Amino acid sequence: MWTSLKRVLRPALLSRHGSQLSGLDGRFTGGPVGHPSDAPGHPRSESNSFWLLDKLFCCFTRPAIFKWATTQDRSIEEQLSMGIRYFDLRVAHKPNDSSSYLYFTHVIYTYLTVLKTLESVATWLKSHPKEIVILACSHFEGMDDTCHESFIFSLKKLFGFKLCPWKESALTLRSLWASGYQVILSYDAQITARHPELWPAIPYWWANQCTAQGVTSYLDWNKDHGRPKGFFVAGLNLTADKCYIAKNPKESLRTLTYSNWEYLRKWVKDQVPGSDPKSLNIIAGDFVGPLPLCSLIIALNQKLQKKTTSNTKKHH
Repeated sequence: MWTSLKRVLRPALLSRHGSQLSGLDGRFTGGPVGHPSDAPGHPRSESNSFWLLDKLFCCFTRPAIFKWATTQDRSIEEQLSMGIRYFDLRVAHKPNDSSSYLYFTHVIYTYLTVLKTLESVATWLKSHPKEIVILACSHFEGMDDTCHESFIFSLKKLFGFKLCPWKESALTLRSLWASGYQVILSYDAQITARHPELWPAIPYWWANQCTAQGVTSYLDWNKDHGRPKGFFVAGLNLTADKCYIAKNPKESLRTLTYSNWEYLRKWVKDQVPGSDPKSLNIIAGDFVGPLPLCSLIIALNQKLQKKTTSNTKKHH
């Protein structure tokens, strides 16, 4: 079911969209940055004690938050133009906010709203009618059923017939092009059962490690135990806990990512995309602008294309 689609949808170019001061920056986890949660594959909410500390000592906590919450430094349009085709969108409604606006979140909130950001995606897709993007919505802090329904209604209105409904039939780029579909919308909530346009949550392999060796060991362990049947994400994202941050006050997520990049690069270069049991599908990474993750993934696709061409020749 997935082979043809996986061949062309870059075995991964994720952008966890987070937030920087301007509002767009993270792992296109949709908003400030989305840190994965204590449960693998899910975003994490900070405890009430964090917010209390922030109120009392904001001059100390805020700089640290921005250093460790920022995961990207490119706008969503720039990321799309670079080749990013999967966006991890972590959505939230601010507490005590009387408006219906939703924001991306990762400890902090983006300045730009979710819908304003996704309007940019819709505009970009109009100019690129053969491009397909995967939008994975999750987290949903502060959202009740009414808020979910309103948000989904807005998504349907925004993307319209470009939304590819979740169904059992085989997907290929040709079939998507023929139907005019450009958006696969994953929604990590039970409400998806009421909306055939929404896809179920996409599994995210999150290592929760602060070293490249720890991350790749976790990903290799998952590969050895079998891949999910459909889409899934292998996260290259490094994670620093509070103890690490306290012991390394001069570091940031950027410096941590850069210092581990060479090891991660070699690991990615050795991977094989495709439908084999140990092949990868989507690869997520931070700071995809300054680091050449996109070119690495495109090289993986070219590797798969050569393999496919070779197999086709053998059969003929």
